[in-house]
Amino acid sequence: MPALRDAEVNLKTRRYKDKEKIRILNAAIWRTRSAAVGATTNRPTTMRDARNFVTVWNMSTHIVDESAEPAVCGFLEVPEQANGDGIALAHGAGSNCQAKLLMEVSQALGALGFTVLRFNLPFRVARPTGPPRPGSAERDRAGIRRAGELLKTKIPGRLFMGGHSYGGRQASMLAAEDPGGIAGLLLLSYPLHAPKKPTEQRTKHFPEWSRPAFFAHGTRDPFGSIAEMQAALELIRAPYLLLPVEGAGHDLLSTKASSDVPRQIAEAFAAFARIS
Repeated sequence: MPALRDAEVNLKTRRYKDKEKIRILNAAIWRTRSAAVGATTNRPTTMRDARNFVTVWNMSTHIVDESAEPAVCGFLEVPEQANGDGIALAHGAGSNCQAKLLMEVSQALGALGFTVLRFNLPFRVARPTGPPRPGSAERDRAGIRRAGELLKTKIPGRLFMGGHSYGGRQASMLAAEDPGGIAGLLLLSYPLHAPKKPTEQRTKHFPEWSRPAFFAHGTRDPFGSIAEMQAALELIRAPYLLLPVEGAGHDLLSTKASSDVPRQIAEAFAAFARIS
């Protein structure tokens, strides 16, 4: 498996230009008021992320669970041949759970038997655009916890958590604060530091981790170089794996081989999850 061989392993341890249409679309999806809503579709669905729209064929169940706070809004992907394990994935600060990367990684994980819940963080449920506001991180972590609890009721096996950039970082902070039933982490483009601010690293919680962690990181990511990531991961006492994605930026898909990246990430993560 090329993706796994190239990894750094440590076992020790079409676009809407009309903003009103965008607003209506988001309102229709995320402001549904019901205790629990499920709708399965197998038709092509046009899905929005921060930069573009992508049309995919997909079997998914739209989930809105307001039985407790924060509400969980997202899509549940259940494979035909489930392996019993599940993973809840959160989006980045400028996106939502229909981001292209999250959808494609979810599909690749589903092909390997994982049940995947990709969900909107509370700040995105509150408003369809814009980054998280100062002070929202604690509630976002509560939303991640709720998503994990919901997914756990739908799987017999292990629960993994993670996400892209901000979402992954908040999942990792939750795992450090209250690992609970979290078996491990899948972190896509961990935002080690803000661009051009390499001395302000977001690693304070790294030594507190007690769960295995898998990182996929682009070699051209301005939020942290591969060398910076390797050095920072030495702070983690739990098993970890770093998968460099050659030529990719923060979105992990800005590379000539982008169509294969989600599969490589999923396969490497599945292999890591089996041995950690």
